Amino acid sequence: MSVTGNAPQRSLIDRWSSVSLARRITIAAGIWGLFVLIGGALALSAVYRAQTLVLVEQDLQETLITLSRELIREEAFLPDGRITNTDRDLFPSDARFQTQYSGQYWAVVAVNPDFSIAGDFRSKSLWDEDVPIPPDLISRAVSSPGVTQFGNYDGPAEQRSRVAVQAILIENRQTPLILMAASDRTPNDIAATRFRNLLIGTMVALFGGVFAAMLLGIRYSLNPLARLQSDVARVREGEAQKLEGDYPSEVRPLTEELNKLIEHNREVVERARTHVGNLAHALKTPLAVLKNEAAGQTQLDDVVRRQATAMQTNVEHYLKRARMAARAETIGARTDVRPVVEGLARLLNRLFDAKGIEVTVEGSGTAIFRGEQQDFEEMVGNLMENACKWAATEVKVTITDSPQGLTLDVEDDGKGLSAQEREAAMQRGVRLDETTPGTGLGLSIVKELAELHKGRLELGEAALGGLRATLRFTRP
Repeated sequence: MSVTGNAPQRSLIDRWSSVSLARRITIAAGIWGLFVLIGGALALSAVYRAQTLVLVEQDLQETLITLSRELIREEAFLPDGRITNTDRDLFPSDARFQTQYSGQYWAVVAVNPDFSIAGDFRSKSLWDEDVPIPPDLISRAVSSPGVTQFGNYDGPAEQRSRVAVQAILIENRQTPLILMAASDRTPNDIAATRFRNLLIGTMVALFGGVFAAMLLGIRYSLNPLARLQSDVARVREGEAQKLEGDYPSEVRPLTEELNKLIEHNREVVERARTHVGNLAHALKTPLAVLKNEAAGQTQLDDVVRRQATAMQTNVEHYLKRARMAARAETIGARTDVRPVVEGLARLLNRLFDAKGIEVTVEGSGTAIFRGEQQDFEEMVGNLMENACKWAATEVKVTITDSPQGLTLDVEDDGKGLSAQEREAAMQRGVRLDETTPGTGLGLSIVKELAELHKGRLELGEAALGGLRATLRFTRP
């Protein structure tokens, strides 16, 4: 169960690990930027809304103070604590208190012992509506006389109002009086919403500009890595020997280590070549001595000669393969294809002139083989020579260079091979015609060498009527 549960998490981690640096930075910066800017916009709008509410509450508090002062100055209370029929026009003189449902209201409310409203003395703006005081607000005000309590209430004309109430104790009165001031907060809410939308729009536009500038900055900052990739490709393709140029201090240690790695690779290949050469010379002499010593006509001499010849053939094959493998690992080796093929064609035209064989070359003149010239000559030379041996009059080499890779077709107008014979021909040591000189190693060496260079050898029927040998090398 634990393995199954962790599998999706590992898969997600693997996918994130393969994401490019630029995309990682962009995603992280984009998420963080949106969070900061939109979160900041919402926070600022909340502060603005709270500040407007504070201003409303301050205005309501001033109305309560004015209301209590006018009650005292007008001598509105009887000895038993009741309110006289005082002219309400003498109370807070703001014109809005005189206009019906203007959004500004005040009231002096008498309450029963159970905190229900017993009666009220109100502004004209309140008209005949119920006094907009929630019961819980009355209870809080009575429990803390002299302290202003604030709340929200759906007031007259379905106005969302901010209500301020304050309980005052009157001598000879059993229950306190409740002073109420209310204000329609709809305009403030609309202004706060408008400010929030404007702020969010501004922040989003700012984020777009900052994000675009950040993308340009990321692109500029990662340019050295793109140049490093290009320079490494040039070294691999043989256009440069090492990484050169000025790199930022953060990238320079990497380029220095890569140059050391390239140089180390060359040294290893050179040492391998030296060791292979030394081994070849060390084995050739003992094998030659064995063959010379077995020059007699006895059965033992015949066995020794045949085994020495077989050993020499195998030694030459594996030494050649070792040399090819060492050269195939060389970084930066490249060979111009057309000049090499044309040189081999001129040589073979002279060698097989007496047989009437003509070798022609067609195709791309700019094709490049990613490897050493010696290996390329070994492969193509074997195929062209083999074609000349079996051709009647013509051998054609076609060079094709495409975005997918390099292709060389060597065709002859000989009798060709069947499907079974083509399969057997690429096996090491197999000779389909014992009357033709050779060791039977040619096509197998070409096949192995092509595979060392990430390519392959294919045999098929030629348009000329004989055998077509095709070398294919895909782009790295």
